[in-house]
Amino acid sequence: MKIHKIGIIMNGVTGRMGKNQHLLRSIDAIIKQGGVRVSPDEIIMPHAILVGRSEDKLRELTALCSVKEYTTDLDSVLKDPQYQIYFDAQTTLHRFAAVKKAAEAGKHVYCEKPTAIATADAVALYEICRKAGVKNGVVQDKLWLPGMVKLRRLMEQGFFGKILSVRGEFGYWVYEGHNIPAQRPSWNYRAEDGGGMAIDMLCHFRYVIDNLFGPIKSVNCLASTHIEERVDEAGKPYKCTADDSTYATFELTNGVIVQLNASWNVRVRRDDLLTLQVDGTHGTAVAGLRDVYIQHYGNTPKPIWNPDIKQPIDFFSDWSKVPEQESYDNAFKVQWELFLRHVALDEPFRWNLLEGAKGVQLAEVGLQSSADRTWKDLAKI
Repeated sequence: MKIHKIGIIMNGVTGRMGKNQHLLRSIDAIIKQGGVRVSPDEIIMPHAILVGRSEDKLRELTALCSVKEYTTDLDSVLKDPQYQIYFDAQTTLHRFAAVKKAAEAGKHVYCEKPTAIATADAVALYEICRKAGVKNGVVQDKLWLPGMVKLRRLMEQGFFGKILSVRGEFGYWVYEGHNIPAQRPSWNYRAEDGGGMAIDMLCHFRYVIDNLFGPIKSVNCLASTHIEERVDEAGKPYKCTADDSTYATFELTNGVIVQLNASWNVRVRRDDLLTLQVDGTHGTAVAGLRDVYIQHYGNTPKPIWNPDIKQPIDFFSDWSKVPEQESYDNAFKVQWELFLRHVALDEPFRWNLLEGAKGVQLAEVGLQSSADRTWKDLAKI
């Protein structure tokens, strides 16, 4: 059996996303399944070490998974040749310096988004990795969610005809913390700490739109801070300085119009926390994170506007659920396996840090659009 042993420095996995999606559901799951199988007699086996500021938190994590090594000394493991990959899931403001140091130490880089707050910094990180000759990637997990995979399959099959528009809603109610504890960290609502809905979700929107529907030409965005005070983890009220909602319209280079709202101040009455409705000349699909419902031209009802009577059409009855035609693994784990193959076997991996910079660019230009109350074109990067 040929085994490619790949050492991974995992920095920032004491946080919610790093712990659950990257450590437990990705790297630990890959180790427990026996690695990434390349062929019947060849596998890629990750070997990880956890890095963070709190030794107690790191020790607690090792009790939950098969990864047993940890350290609070990042510099020491960056010098260790047994680790080829540096992974970063820290808060955004800590990312630039750590990724730069890792790339200059010759480590391949894989990190969470956003890769930076400013586009110039995000592009600089890509250039640093390129000049250092290290492979690099950014997490773009939504592309491997079952709902997005099913949408992509429908497009490949020509289901929509010509796509005309996309409309989406993301969000849920995040408690302010005055009497019911908040379910998101307080830094998310402080701009000085790298928080904000625009920098968070417009980065996601960029890669979903670019990869599924086409390149973005221009954006018109309104970013708002609807709730002005929240309560932090210590029970202390604080002023919210970051936007908690964005309302954006995108014009794509192919003429498709995309409208996406994202808010932490909405109550959900839809199929999922994220829904995308894709309308085409031949059919429409409504996708959630996992399920997709479709309506073809041939079974589209013909409504007649009459507000004086009860609506005679049940608009939910003429939709069909797309069946489970494939198996779907954890989206983060799928991309991790692709990056491990990229490092071990030099297989293509197109979701590099330049793609991450495009997401930062959309967030930055979106906030400029909001401040200026005008449409903004996206420059090529």
